[in-house]
Amino acid sequence: MAEETIFSKIIRGEIPANIVFQDETVTAFRDISPQAPTHILIIPNKLIPTVNDVTAEDEQVLGHLFVVAAKIAQQEGIAEDGYRLVMNCNKHGGQEVFHIHMHLLGGKPLGPLLSQ
Repeated sequence: MAEETIFSKIIRGEIPANIVFQDETVTAFRDISPQAPTHILIIPNKLIPTVNDVTAEDEQVLGHLFVVAAKIAQQEGIAEDGYRLVMNCNKHGGQEVFHIHMHLLGGKPLGPLLSQ
């Protein structure tokens, strides 16, 4: 069984967060250490530790993450200029909280994804 994370507590409202969207499937909130003018984390309400733990049962939930990302990008006014969606997996991929989450970043030109 996966260990509960800080995101689980945010989903349940036990820890305050600037929530911009929440339904029965996903929760989205502003990152506390933003890397762009708009930096929102979109997470499934179901605890899935890493992308490696995704199963066929999770396909609808993960598809919903993208639908919600597009909706939030529109609401934030960054859809037309563009934005970046990032999901990290495990330590070398930069994952810090082991509850999968999508970063929605935008509001300025973001430059190359990786630098040498």
